[in-house]
Amino acid sequence: MDILDVLPSNFGLVIFTYLYSWIMLAYLAVKVGSARKKYDVQYPTMYSDKEPVFNCIQRAHQNTLEVYPQWLVFQTIAALVYPVAASVLGAIWVTSRFSYAWGYYTGDPAKRMRGAYGYIGYFGVIILSISIALQLLRVF
Repeated sequence: MDILDVLPSNFGLVIFTYLYSWIMLAYLAVKVGSARKKYDVQYPTMYSDKEPVFNCIQRAHQNTLEVYPQWLVFQTIAALVYPVAASVLGAIWVTSRFSYAWGYYTGDPAKRMRGAYGYIGYFGVIILSISIALQLLRVF
């Protein structure tokens, strides 16, 4: 059996959403690397005692990495049954991580909330995953 016969026909959209998330993660990583040079924060030091803006840049990346595995799991579960909806929700979440980071990069941590709309995408794929679990369990 060919995997192309098993996956939903619109699963290609999901793959592009994953690629978009990879671009986002690479962007955040490059920003941290550049900030390390600018603020002279050497490896393996994670945070600076002197440069709060560096810490904001680092936290934007770190927080994204903290939630990324869970997002991947729920994104994948949702996409297996609802590929278009999952792709839209995933694109919302990924785009919000840019907004979150750009707000954080200002040095004012409160401005990271510019990316709060990402919860629509994050919780959206979680809700779709719960729906799929309930369907599998024949609850509805």
